[in-house]
Amino acid sequence: MKTHARMFVMLPVISLALSGMLSSMAIAQSGQPSPPTFKGVIDLDVRKSTPDWTPYIPKKAPEGAPNVLFILYDDTGLAAWSPYGGRINMPTLDKLAAGGLTYTQFHTAALCSPTRSIIQTGRNHHVNGMASITEGANGFPGAHGRMPDQAATLAEILQDNGYSTFWLGKNHNVAEQDVASGASRKLWPLQKGFDRFYGFIGGETNQWYPDLVEDNHFIEPPYSPEQGYHLSKDLADQAITMIRDQKATNPSRPWYMWYNSGANHAPHHAPQEYIAKYKGKFDDGYDAYRTWVLARMIDKGVLPKGTQLTPFNPLPDDVANKADHVRPWDSLNADEKKLFSHMAEVYAGFSEYTDVQIGRIIDYLRESGQLENTIVLYAADNGASGEGTPNGSVNENKFFNNYPDDLAENMKALNDLGGPNSYPHYPTGWAAAFSTPFKMFKRYSQYAGGTSDPLVIAWPKGIKARGEIRDQYHHAVDIVPTLLEIIGLEMPKLYHGVEQYPLAGVSMRYTFDAAPHDPTRKRRQYYAMLGTRGIWEDGWKAAAVHAPFTGKGNFDKDRWELYHVDADRSESTDLAKQYPDKLQALIKAWAEEADKNMVLPIDDRSAAEQLGVERPTEEAARERYVYYPGTSPVPEGVAVNVRNRSYKVLANIEITDPNASGVIFAHGSRFGGHSLFIKDKKLYYVYNFLGIKPEQKFVSEQLKPGKYTVGMEFVREGSGQHGESLGKTKLYVNDKVVAEGPMRTQPGKFTLSGDGLCIGYDSGDAVSQEYNSPGKFIGGTIFAVGVTVEKTQYVDLEKEAARALAND
Repeated sequence: MKTHARMFVMLPVISLALSGMLSSMAIAQSGQPSPPTFKGVIDLDVRKSTPDWTPYIPKKAPEGAPNVLFILYDDTGLAAWSPYGGRINMPTLDKLAAGGLTYTQFHTAALCSPTRSIIQTGRNHHVNGMASITEGANGFPGAHGRMPDQAATLAEILQDNGYSTFWLGKNHNVAEQDVASGASRKLWPLQKGFDRFYGFIGGETNQWYPDLVEDNHFIEPPYSPEQGYHLSKDLADQAITMIRDQKATNPSRPWYMWYNSGANHAPHHAPQEYIAKYKGKFDDGYDAYRTWVLARMIDKGVLPKGTQLTPFNPLPDDVANKADHVRPWDSLNADEKKLFSHMAEVYAGFSEYTDVQIGRIIDYLRESGQLENTIVLYAADNGASGEGTPNGSVNENKFFNNYPDDLAENMKALNDLGGPNSYPHYPTGWAAAFSTPFKMFKRYSQYAGGTSDPLVIAWPKGIKARGEIRDQYHHAVDIVPTLLEIIGLEMPKLYHGVEQYPLAGVSMRYTFDAAPHDPTRKRRQYYAMLGTRGIWEDGWKAAAVHAPFTGKGNFDKDRWELYHVDADRSESTDLAKQYPDKLQALIKAWAEEADKNMVLPIDDRSAAEQLGVERPTEEAARERYVYYPGTSPVPEGVAVNVRNRSYKVLANIEITDPNASGVIFAHGSRFGGHSLFIKDKKLYYVYNFLGIKPEQKFVSEQLKPGKYTVGMEFVREGSGQHGESLGKTKLYVNDKVVAEGPMRTQPGKFTLSGDGLCIGYDSGDAVSQEYNSPGKFIGGTIFAVGVTVEKTQYVDLEKEAARALAND
């Protein structure tokens, strides 16, 4: 009821768009989304257009068509990397920038899934159904989380026209419910135009123990961290293999590779030798870094002379999200400074290590003679991330559970940061510093701190300029038109029998031959993300004063700011009072774009609320779930949901060896999860609450060989200060309680993605420190494991399970 009430509170904002209210409400009520209107650069209303039914006829790629390597990082502001003046050394990117073009006004949607959908299709993110991350889908036309057939991908067009197509690394554009072995794969990479895929599907993954997918199936990592495994290295290995294999059999075909590293998204994981390279480099703190890097950015020509530094915490207290507050460096105690500076060292090491691995791909292309005619685009998908909160975190999942970090607890993990025992994220101060000189960071779409990102383009054969700056204002939506123009192809108006939404961007190809400060050919770009809003038009920008994830709503009461970005790159001086007519014109323009692109309604609820909403699935939620050994990990989006409720876990097992051991049931990781297992002949149930020690542990006496029904029962009695469930747990062997006591459970998910529910082993990272992954069950048989969230008492279920066991 609470969620529905807030959703309806948001609806009055639709009045900003007038006709948009009618069209959006009609869409919501009828369930039949209408195509959006596209005006501005493309003056076309597809709702009134006459379809062009000309057949789409694929053809061989044009003679001499270039290869395309698009490298995309996560969570990186403009001021982080060395080519832009930042303190993080990027040797591969430095070489590419020296041989190509460095763009200073490239923009994104301020969040990963939306930006990535834009780069795939060339349409705005709401048209792609990606108002926010896929896990935040709410069912409205612009926020359903499933890329529509009306938006064919670049990969599909290239594949049809003779390109080999490869996707490496992160994919965050598959609906959460479809990231499962038995689910539809319609939105997986191989069904969206890619010949090969190797990476992970979801928002993030452990870089030491990733949740991997190869093509259309889940796999385990090929080797362990102890053997030198890291996802960044593995991705580079796989990329080289894919290109090498293609050239061995089909050397005449050009290729397109979309390479999405896990960096720089949390968890920040890197080999210690790379972290050590930055020891002491950030001890001056994030306040000092902003001043230092601004001067460097101006010297490099990335920012104009006279660019002003914007303040930390620019939003008024009644608007700001407390979780995004930046604590001044001089207000920190010695331990906090030590911890925060080391967190930046880990982030920097992660970024450079990944860049070095990418350098191996570039070296291979050079050595094999392919680099000359390969367009390399190297970019990031949004500003630096503030999800570490003001105090940083050794477990980023606390952010998604609305649970605060504790300094004393974090200091204990200081020496582990970046390694397999950590899941770290730096504090908001570094997010603001790495997004210098702009206000705020990732998620804030109205400010360049959330949307201004690095982009370097190098193409030895096709770009004459070397080491030059390009100041033209552009956006991720312009990438697809650029590549299609270069290759000599067009986005079809009809694809697989479906009339297509037109492309929303403009080609950047003209910038290759332009002067550094020539005017841009782009005219307008709207922004909207998690309750934040902004619009750029002809060098001016309007920004609504609102923070994401606050749940405050009242969007029609937002105050708007006005910036002349052409003269004030950092958006430091609000001109709303001087130019009220200009501001009102831009606000009206935002409403027009919102109507055309299915932006409304907008949603600023908390992360836990948005991620925890029940969503329609092919399989209706049940009260009882039965799982069998040998099943692939069951992703949390489709697994039994034990959050904020009472539940039971029940297993039928037989012990044949007195030394039987291993995992019976596990879900989650060392950073949050629960597990039922046998160790030292004893039955254990461990609930690992957000990685906070000590683990909540319930242990039986020793078990002898024989058949058993074992399990546990949690009875929820209330909630704690931060929304966690409080109650009591009983551990059972047959119908006897063998251990009991108080327990708390997480209010949100165990992970943003990955670390699914397992039977007979624990995939990836172990839930409990009592065993090592995979902890495979040996010395007996697991017949089945049931998990129930119904109200039936454990003893009743035990009798039912015992009857089933007797029949085996």
